[in-house]
Amino acid sequence: MAYHSGYGAHGSKHRARTAPDSPPLFDDTSGGYSGQPGGYPASGAEVAFNVNHLLGDPMANMAMAYGSSIASHGKDMVHKELHRFVSVDKLKYFFAVDTAYVAKKLGLLVFPYTHQNWEVRYSRDVPLPPRQDLNAPDLYIPTMAFITYVLLAGMALGIQKRFSPEVLGLCASTALVWVVMEVLALLLGLYLATVRTFHLLAYSGYKYVGMILSVLTGLLFGSDGYYVALAWTSSALMYFIVRSLRTAALSPDSMGGPAPRQRLQLYLTLGAAAFQPLIIYWLTFHLVR
Repeated sequence: MAYHSGYGAHGSKHRARTAPDSPPLFDDTSGGYSGQPGGYPASGAEVAFNVNHLLGDPMANMAMAYGSSIASHGKDMVHKELHRFVSVDKLKYFFAVDTAYVAKKLGLLVFPYTHQNWEVRYSRDVPLPPRQDLNAPDLYIPTMAFITYVLLAGMALGIQKRFSPEVLGLCASTALVWVVMEVLALLLGLYLATVRTFHLLAYSGYKYVGMILSVLTGLLFGSDGYYVALAWTSSALMYFIVRSLRTAALSPDSMGGPAPRQRLQLYLTLGAAAFQPLIIYWLTFHLVR
């Protein structure tokens, strides 16, 4: 299976199957996502009570409001800095999504085992935008998932009467720092020549989806439900990352390097996948009690 990163810099050699010319990226870029919590079954009355308790707690509502302000402020700062150092045209590619893509991608992240074709599709040596190719990485889902994680963390801390602006800020900054460190580690591991930074950022950010599902399940069903959801989402994310990054690192355009380097790339892919459950657990276990 071949994966080609970039925006057509390698030519048309060994490209995956070619699709018709793609229309402009932003004809329809609305989208959203939601997750359904899983875990041990509970009666309808118990789940309804838990939901009402979560939504009716004044402390939780205040925490969510403060978390929303932090997330919005952080989003504005990120956009401002990105416009200074990053090509907007390149960045638009990773946000060219629609509702259908978001729904299918969330399903793939939660249950990737039946997906067969992991190749990224090209049109005239340019990768198709995410809304036309399910295998294309995007930054919309990681961005929205990060914001949702911050809001959910604030609500969880408020329910447990442990909320404070400092704690929520530390929670948000820690989650962001972990992703940055992970991307830098992969880049230093010789991925720079084969997998682009934005692609790594997208794959690293998909973990927030599993973190949201794990915390939601823990809040609704307790610690037992949390660990069940944690095990499921972690294994699914590991499988997804191994298949996606292995396809990217071992694409035909990147097979010209020495064999030791190819083996190193494979080992780094497996190591990055194995590290995901630890990060998810470290960033979520304190939110469920």
